[in-house]
Amino acid sequence: MKEYCPAKKRIAVSVGESVRIVRELQGLSQNQLARLTGIPQATISAIENDRVRLGVERAKILARALKCHPGVLVFPGWELPSDAAA
Repeated sequence: MKEYCPAKKRIAVSVGESVRIVRELQGLSQNQLARLTGIPQATISAIENDRVRLGVERAKILARALKCHPGVLVFPGWELPSDAAA
């Protein structure tokens, strides 16, 4: 049976900041991401500014468009201990 190591906080990044960072790394504007996801640009802006909660369904939609795992968006700034088994 595989042992699991608890994650530890690495940096202080909000969920909204993680969405913005990943979006910008993909070279997308909020309008482009809105077209890809069907989520209104105003909602994406509100998520990035932490005025609206991301939610599981929106996390899945955004992650698909941003080509990342939803956990990257939902749990920003967490990492496994360096001695954790891969």
